[in-house]
Amino acid sequence: MRVGSKHIIRHAVLSHGVGAFMAGAAAVLTLPPFSILALVPAAYGALFLLVRDRIPLVAGAMGWLFGLGYFGFGLSWIAESFQIEAERFGALAIPAVAGLSALLALFPALAMTLFVLLRRRRLVGGVVAAFLFAACWAGAEWLRGHVLTGFPWNLAAYALADFDALRQPAAWLGSYGLSFLVILASVLPAHAILARGASRWLTLLFFALVVGGLWVSGQARISRPMPESTGISLRIVQGNVPQRTKWAPGSAPATLSRYLRLSAQGEPVDALLWPETAYPGFLDENEDAKRRIAKALRGGRVLLTGAPDRTARGAEPRYFNTIQAYDGSGTILTGYAKHHLVPFGEYVPFGDWLPMDRLTEGLGDFAPGPGTQTLAVPGLPLLAAAICYEIIFPGHVVDDAIRPDWIFNATNDAWFGTSIGPEQHLASARMRAVEEGLPVIRAANTGISAVIDANGTVIRALGLEKTGIIDASLPAALPATLYARAGDWVLPPLGIAVWLLALGLDRSASRRNGFHRLISRRSE
Repeated sequence: MRVGSKHIIRHAVLSHGVGAFMAGAAAVLTLPPFSILALVPAAYGALFLLVRDRIPLVAGAMGWLFGLGYFGFGLSWIAESFQIEAERFGALAIPAVAGLSALLALFPALAMTLFVLLRRRRLVGGVVAAFLFAACWAGAEWLRGHVLTGFPWNLAAYALADFDALRQPAAWLGSYGLSFLVILASVLPAHAILARGASRWLTLLFFALVVGGLWVSGQARISRPMPESTGISLRIVQGNVPQRTKWAPGSAPATLSRYLRLSAQGEPVDALLWPETAYPGFLDENEDAKRRIAKALRGGRVLLTGAPDRTARGAEPRYFNTIQAYDGSGTILTGYAKHHLVPFGEYVPFGDWLPMDRLTEGLGDFAPGPGTQTLAVPGLPLLAAAICYEIIFPGHVVDDAIRPDWIFNATNDAWFGTSIGPEQHLASARMRAVEEGLPVIRAANTGISAVIDANGTVIRALGLEKTGIIDASLPAALPATLYARAGDWVLPPLGIAVWLLALGLDRSASRRNGFHRLISRRSE
């Protein structure tokens, strides 16, 4: 590369890089708990304008800087977890967030590089360029959700999580498909600024079609009568046990007493729901604890609770993060082992080569369970279990072989205090409800516990760092959605349909502009 070319690239990155970074930071404000919808076209439209006419190297740099702002601010809450044991991990908080953000920013960088390469190679312009931008972005999000262990946190679609009608198309398209339409709608106004004549008006027409289609289809879905409630009474117990003391030696009896005391409040219910690792020990090995639980479950009630488990495997035990079901006999009815583990929280990737400890206290590295499964608990409708951040994975929460009637999400977000992290986590749970057409019942140690219906609406919730219970009837499931049946296979047909529409609009605009130019020449 010549010196002059290097100077031009450096100047382009320096002069516009701050704008890309700020656009990424602004995009965080489109997500819960802020949900500033007007910033969606502002943030992504700015990125589109910044990269549209750049060479691939500069476009990739712009995408990376956008991602650095997006993930740096959007995942800032991760730093909270390093303060639980500040003397051991506190100094790693900022480097960890910065390093993770820099790594995740490679996905927007890839998207922008691919966008420019394809646009230049195929000489793509007009509305088709906006389509290509959105397709590259959504494809990069899909990769982010699958590469290595995957981390589909804060997808662009979640900007719509707080808007009842606008989030509903996830029932047909999933969150990745909805991200595609969100980005497409976001960059069309930016493209209209650059367009001229008929192309501008057709771009605005396309924008109206996308946004109007999202709203009308979503409004139609939520306007349908909801099925009757199941009649199953639930009690979600939010113990609000501080993470600093949760695993302290000898804390288990007091923690169990707290949960049993809260569970005894109010009228009897069919099921008690406790959060992830509500009992900080091996519950199935503690006969006294099981006797106390059995006493609380007399009368046919059942308990679903999070607790660690272990099995012998040669000289070394294997540890699992589980949900266990108990009845009045004090025996385990069934259980589920978490299969999508948190890197560096529940295990250390490449632990034989990385000389570092996990952030979580006690035990050893957790082992993954066998995968998604549908649990049959006597007295309850069939359920799918998702522990903690397993709920963030579109299409990977429910066992397709046996469709459940609801999703139980047990989590412990105490690591993240009152930051924006738990709000973002809740948004993921709401989107899974829409995608699957199933209610999600969320039990969180320090919040946010919630009852979410199959449209993703939060019916009841208990906020952060509050101690208490939620009594509610289990909402009914809706029929299996298109996304529940087809998964991400809906994405190629969606892309082809929108591409053909965009191509048709571009050709129509070209004919109209050519006609007007011909008329202008003849009038001269």
